[in-house]
Amino acid sequence: MIVLGVDPGAANTGFGVVRTINDRMVALDGGVIETAPELPASERLARIHESLAQLIDWHEPKAVALEDLFFGRNVGSALSVGQARGVAMLAAAQSSVPCFDYTPQAVKKAVCGSGSADKGQVQRMVGSLLGLPDPPAPDHAADAFAVAICHAGTPGVRERSVAERAA
Repeated sequence: MIVLGVDPGAANTGFGVVRTINDRMVALDGGVIETAPELPASERLARIHESLAQLIDWHEPKAVALEDLFFGRNVGSALSVGQARGVAMLAAAQSSVPCFDYTPQAVKKAVCGSGSADKGQVQRMVGSLLGLPDPPAPDHAADAFAVAICHAGTPGVRERSVAERAA
C-alpha cells in the first residue's frame, strides 16, 4: 500500500510517500513544497494544490494522511495551516483518495513511542524506520513521512484504506 503523508503549511508543506510491503516500509519520495512569502495567499495555495495533485497522480496512493491542525498561540498561523490542509484534502478528493487525520501527538507516539518526542527524535526514528542512510531533512519532510508511517502502521488502517478506495 502507498500512503502520501502531508505536513501542511502555507510557506512549507512537507510530503512523504511511503510504500508498505508486508510489514516493511520504504520511502518512495519526500520533500517540501515551498511557496514564496511575497505571493498572495491564493497563489500559494494553488501551488500547494497543483504539487500535491501531481504527487497523487504520480504515486497513486491508497490514502492521504494529514497532520491535524494544532492550535497554538498564533491564530494567523493556524488559519494558514488550515487553508493548506484544505487544498491537500481537495487534491485527494479530486482523485478519489481517502484522507485520514492524525494529531501531532498520535504521530509522535506511533513513530517514537512517546507523544512528546522532539523534532530531532522524530527525524531519527523516521530515518531508522524507513531504512534511510540519514534522517530526512528538513523537518517538514520528516514530519510528513512520520504521518504516512503513522497511517500505514496503525492496525486495521491498511485494510480500511483499501476497502474505502475500492468502494
